[in-house]
Amino acid sequence: MENEKDMDYKQAYEQEKARAAALAGRLADAKNEADNLQFQLDRIKNNPIWKASKPLRQTMHWGLRNYRRLRNLGGPKGIARKLRQKKIESQAKKMHGTASFPSPEEAKRQSEETFARMVKISILVPLYNTPLNFLNEMIESVLAQTYQNWELCLADGSDHEHDEVEKRCREYIEQDKRIVYRRLEKNEGISGNTNRCYEMATGEYIGLFDHDDVLHPSVLYEYVKVINEQGADYIYCDETTFKGDSIDNMITLHFKPDFAPDNLRANNYICHFSVFSRALLEGTELFRSGFDGSQDHDMILRLTANAKKVVHVPKLMYYWRSHKASVASDISAKPYAIAAAKGAVAAHLQSCGFKNFEIKGTRAFDTIFEIKYEIAREDKISILIPNKDHVDDLRRCIASIKERSTYENYEIIVIENNSTEKATFDYYQTLENEEKITVVTYKGDFNYSRINNFGAGFAKGEYLLLLNNDTQVISMNWLEAMLMYAQRPDVGAVGAKLYYGDRTIQHAGVVVGLGAHRTAGHTHYKINYDNLGYMGRLCYAQNVSAVTGACLMVKKSIYDALGGLDEEFKVALNDVDFCLRVREKGYLNVFTPFAELYHFESASRGIDVVDEAKAKRYEEESARFREKWKAFLEKGDPYYNPNFSLDHSDYSLRVEKPC
Repeated sequence: MENEKDMDYKQAYEQEKARAAALAGRLADAKNEADNLQFQLDRIKNNPIWKASKPLRQTMHWGLRNYRRLRNLGGPKGIARKLRQKKIESQAKKMHGTASFPSPEEAKRQSEETFARMVKISILVPLYNTPLNFLNEMIESVLAQTYQNWELCLADGSDHEHDEVEKRCREYIEQDKRIVYRRLEKNEGISGNTNRCYEMATGEYIGLFDHDDVLHPSVLYEYVKVINEQGADYIYCDETTFKGDSIDNMITLHFKPDFAPDNLRANNYICHFSVFSRALLEGTELFRSGFDGSQDHDMILRLTANAKKVVHVPKLMYYWRSHKASVASDISAKPYAIAAAKGAVAAHLQSCGFKNFEIKGTRAFDTIFEIKYEIAREDKISILIPNKDHVDDLRRCIASIKERSTYENYEIIVIENNSTEKATFDYYQTLENEEKITVVTYKGDFNYSRINNFGAGFAKGEYLLLLNNDTQVISMNWLEAMLMYAQRPDVGAVGAKLYYGDRTIQHAGVVVGLGAHRTAGHTHYKINYDNLGYMGRLCYAQNVSAVTGACLMVKKSIYDALGGLDEEFKVALNDVDFCLRVREKGYLNVFTPFAELYHFESASRGIDVVDEAKAKRYEEESARFREKWKAFLEKGDPYYNPNFSLDHSDYSLRVEKPC
């Protein structure tokens, strides 16, 4: 018996050893290829003719860049649309500055409204050598609040060369006793000074406010409203950076999604203006000095992880001043913030039970992170590829999986459905000797949902990967990049970043309600591959309502529990419907830009609107979708701010106010 076990262990060891050797060989080949290309590149660069032609190349590259920009805009019509959109966005910006402040009548109504819970909010502001004009504007914005039950806690760490800060604060205290002030014996940094503010606070809720910023007059009113209506214990809003003496001089408007834990780990998108229940701080500190420079990210990660109800108020109500010494102006003004941000995310991930993860900056920004989670187990992934003829597409797809995948524990199930060409069946015969590939035959009318459900019945893997036959793998670790999320117990569907053949974006997450049919649409559609995306969103993994079924990974147990794809959606929207049902079960859906593939969309079956019958079928399925998900559509996609237009996929602002 022992000998048999020893033999099994030895066989398993030899298999792992062979697998490691194969991977090492492939990586060595890739390195050799890269070294060879680098050698050739260096030789070209050192050539005198190359050096002499630099001015000509610069002119050529300028021309190519502008050609690509024009091409991606869609020609003259696209350029005209972009110019119109810029004008629209300029108009929209005006809606979110002082023009959005309540009228005297509305301010009076808000100030007189009585809530069941008239909670006291303590606003904490650490002061340090604050310029008096900034100090005045900050305090005046609190005094102008339409909700009256607040206190402003000021802890002043200014040096003695800035005694005017204390003098001005005491002048304000004489006007309003809700302002509390304390001069600190020494400056303890932003964390220490804010903690001293907290010691002064008596409110049921705590708000964090910077000494050089400005609040919208209705922000506390809106926050108390969601505390009463939704039981919110952590609240945040949209924000903008502004320059100079007027908040109307806005630079960047940041319209945020509702609470999205994966977004928050990769990027402190919540930032300002955080207000939270004091109860969330029980047993923990407010700011931890070890995370100075990113103390707010650390605090937000800790508190939202424990909050029962995180609520986003989708209104621009915080004005973040950009000046030479502020992080709003330049992260390099506080270089230690980058290391502190990584430390904050690492501490949070460890508290959530994650181990052996990696955090690194992205091309978008040093504090916008790519997080690599450890693959807990190398479970089998069953790749389902429906196919009807188009043998060249299928051959290219399968070859790219075999040649570029570093993850080896997978199987490919080709689901043959109604092919007629001899070349297709000849190719199937060549696959018969492939250990990891199986061809199964579906009989019946075309129904994408039913075909995939049929194929899933043959899957031996713990994970399913729905994959179109007109895709081609780009990134070698594409399976790991998706599996690291799909393996998490809180995650349902995981989607990849897909490109057209010209390297413009085909898929980077789905917004429900976007597009002419008001069903669903892809964000950043047709934007160039190297674009950073809205606020860097094309550079980090994030939560979305849905991802495309052209490349979708999910646990087989979840797929089976939901009965697979809804076969009522024969062609369109079955993937979005599936993802929404996944969300109903309490799972998160994730889009990752680190799994990249080409998707030569509709090469398999043509575009649905090329003839009347297809257009009619799409409209019927759209109507079915709108009826089934009516409540969701009325509420709006939680990961797409209502201040964005539903007519465009590029995060263009709405001109009219959202309902």
